[in-house]
Amino acid sequence: MLTKGRVLIVDDERLNVTIVADSLASSGYEVLTAFNGEEGLRAAHDSSPDVILLDVIMPGMDGFAICKKLKEADATRLIPVVILTALTDRESRHKGLEAGAIDFLNKPVDMIELTIRLRNVIKLKEYHDHLKNYNEKLEKIVQQRTLELRNSFTDTIYRLTLMAEHKDLGTASHIKRTSHYTSLLARLLGLSEKESDIIFHASPMHDIGKIGIPDDILQNPGELTHEQSEIMKQHTTMGGSVLCGSSSEYLKSAKRFALYHHENWDGTGYPYGLKGEEIPLEGRIMLIIDRYDALRSARPYKPSLDHKTTMRILLEVGGRSAPSHFDPMVLDAFKEHHSQFAEIFEEHRDTKACIEEDLS
Repeated sequence: MLTKGRVLIVDDERLNVTIVADSLASSGYEVLTAFNGEEGLRAAHDSSPDVILLDVIMPGMDGFAICKKLKEADATRLIPVVILTALTDRESRHKGLEAGAIDFLNKPVDMIELTIRLRNVIKLKEYHDHLKNYNEKLEKIVQQRTLELRNSFTDTIYRLTLMAEHKDLGTASHIKRTSHYTSLLARLLGLSEKESDIIFHASPMHDIGKIGIPDDILQNPGELTHEQSEIMKQHTTMGGSVLCGSSSEYLKSAKRFALYHHENWDGTGYPYGLKGEEIPLEGRIMLIIDRYDALRSARPYKPSLDHKTTMRILLEVGGRSAPSHFDPMVLDAFKEHHSQFAEIFEEHRDTKACIEEDLS
């Protein structure tokens, strides 16, 4: 059966409660009762009334304290409170308003006036509830649309990156490994969840500039000539140029990955020969990741290497890849957790599965 609304009466005077409750019930309201502050707070939380009629003078917790607690709790703060009181002084009214009451009625209660006030207050509550529900629905729609746009954006980037990898005879598995390697290093270095998420999606774009490198150089099974090596090095600046000028945090980070992932900590890298912290963090992270995965992966000019051999090559002094090339902080994090990088490689090993399966 439909009612005009649910009313909670909180008053320690049982006769007053009975008179008001019976009158409201006969007028079509659902009535709940409580006879002290603790009961009233529990009833408000459990039953979510449309309005609370609250006495002021009660033993223990008075009406002002109850009203304040109601307005502090998320579950009850939007329930309108009408204070029923024999107090008529201005100070009491100010105190009630400050505690969060929406209206006052003097005792003894005029039932005609009370029903008119209740009708107006409940209509106002219905409007607020409608507005709250509408805003919640709108927020969910916006969140869903934002998620769809973000997924579409990252999927597009993934496919563009995959195109660059296939040109270099790379794989979708390499892209996945790169994301997981760099995200792991970001977390080990203390970056925030948001920064780690950006790095996860941006890092696979580090070699996107290879789209502009001729196939006969990219797929050369032998050693490159000096001239070919210089052309190959241009993939860093080409990638930076492709990714330049975007307002997206993902593409800004991707540009730093593309441009600086061959800069060495000791200043012997390219394209700019930057040294130390002149190199953006993305470049310092990707340098060790890129070399690790390149050594672990099979290429037309080399077989794949196991984890132990790869670590020895990365860390030996005097080799093509030396510890002095790496940011000491990044290198320490990598060495301390090297087994986790081996696990990522094994989990995302290259397979002969089709691209659609690899993208799933």
